[in-house]
Amino acid sequence: MDKDEMLKLDNQLCFAIYACSKEITRIYRPFLEELGITYTQYITLLVLWETPEITLKELGERLYLDSGTLTPLLKKMETAGLISRQRSKEDERSLIVKLTDKGKELKKQAYDIPQKAFCSTQMSIDEAISLREQIHKVLNRLPSAK
Repeated sequence: MDKDEMLKLDNQLCFAIYACSKEITRIYRPFLEELGITYTQYITLLVLWETPEITLKELGERLYLDSGTLTPLLKKMETAGLISRQRSKEDERSLIVKLTDKGKELKKQAYDIPQKAFCSTQMSIDEAISLREQIHKVLNRLPSAK
């Protein structure tokens, strides 16, 4: 590929991933609005439904978000009664994020969201799994990844 071709927008891996992510997030929006949450709150809840109590640092690592992004997000979720935040008794510097009963209950309403969103992609299950695995491979090879 020559230098001019390399600088075409349609030849950029970063743009293809960015645009795809943006469109997938758009697909999720109406389903999440029914629950009164944003996409970022949804992925935070996904982590907390797996691990009902987690440190802020661990949560940030799982979501690839820094504390400057997480803190306002968690404050909104706490105000909505979905989570609680408290200092660790073992280490005062560590903030523990816990799912509340309301946050746990929301899980029941979220069960059909992945299926609804998936149907919008018009992909086969095999295509979706393969794509997810390829994206994880790329992500894990990046210098900033875990």
